Amino acid sequence: MSLNTFGHLFRVTTWGESHGPALGATVDGCPPGIAVDEAALQRWLDLRKPGQNRFTTQRREPDAVRILSGVFDGRTTGTPVQLMIENTDQRSKDYSEIAEKFRPGHADITYFQKYGLRDYRGGGRSSARETAARVAAGGLARAVLAQLMPGLTIRGAMVQMGPRGIDRARYDAEEIARNPFWCPDAQAAADWAEYLDGLRKSGESVGAVIEVVAEGLPAGLGAPIYGKLDTELAAAMMSINAVKGVEIGDGMAAAALTGTENADEIFMGPDGPVYGSNHAGGILGGISTGQEVVVRFAVKPTSSILTPRRTITRDGTETEIVTKGRHDPCVGIRAVPVGEAMMACVLLDHLLLHRGQVGDAGGQIG
Repeated sequence: MSLNTFGHLFRVTTWGESHGPALGATVDGCPPGIAVDEAALQRWLDLRKPGQNRFTTQRREPDAVRILSGVFDGRTTGTPVQLMIENTDQRSKDYSEIAEKFRPGHADITYFQKYGLRDYRGGGRSSARETAARVAAGGLARAVLAQLMPGLTIRGAMVQMGPRGIDRARYDAEEIARNPFWCPDAQAAADWAEYLDGLRKSGESVGAVIEVVAEGLPAGLGAPIYGKLDTELAAAMMSINAVKGVEIGDGMAAAALTGTENADEIFMGPDGPVYGSNHAGGILGGISTGQEVVVRFAVKPTSSILTPRRTITRDGTETEIVTKGRHDPCVGIRAVPVGEAMMACVLLDHLLLHRGQVGDAGGQIG
């Protein structure tokens, strides 16, 4: 399988499977001299790891990251950084009954059609377990961004569970860390808890919408035509397991606006241009405006459910399947730190590209 690498200058290659001995990431292009250690990366992995509450899979993985190369005396050396996370709580026997069956809504059938074989133990590379490696790499990207762009913040939140969205009038960024759903609306979080409990007990699952916002980004990152910042962000988010849609700013809703409503008016502020709105999501022509960069992505319901579904076996026999094991009733919950990690990796990559091509040559207004 090829194409396991993303990024241009800050390049991340993930490796490993859900039920293999370990998984991880090789990060090339990390600038030297960045202060980082395993504890700094573990902070982010702890936010993603399974089994933290009743609303996520009960697979118990410490997700302890090890730095195997590229760091000396607590600082990056400029050489490849190898990150490894051991798998310690696999239950491959949970999947023995589906070894010959394809799970509807899962990548089982397409992996087999493409490669002629598949790892039925949790899906192998198609498992969301792979995203632990992305979060580790994202932690490294955050460490670099903290030094090169100290004013930058990246904030992820779940803004919709199934058909139930948040009330933007009640949006409270401080609330995100107070509930298990990364929800900025306390009232919506309480509603979601009752809703998801019912789904979980019945063996069902549900999808979600995740919003990731980057604040403090300068104008000028991204490049036309094929290096657009929004193109790269969309590809990064779409590559996350179970993601089926991505939008920047108003996204699909922009199609319902008039040109007058959609155009973000520009004014001169004390420190440069300011905008009257942000329908564009902080990106115009593929280049950052200096406003908040706003990305949302839709995560489909977990395919592994206890409800019997019709399917076929490898020899084409029609049958039924019930997927047992430990699964997330709403995989979107643990997708929030993954989205943040992908945002960090893409922004760092484009910051390095910008510095390499343009440096300090950008146009000054006012």
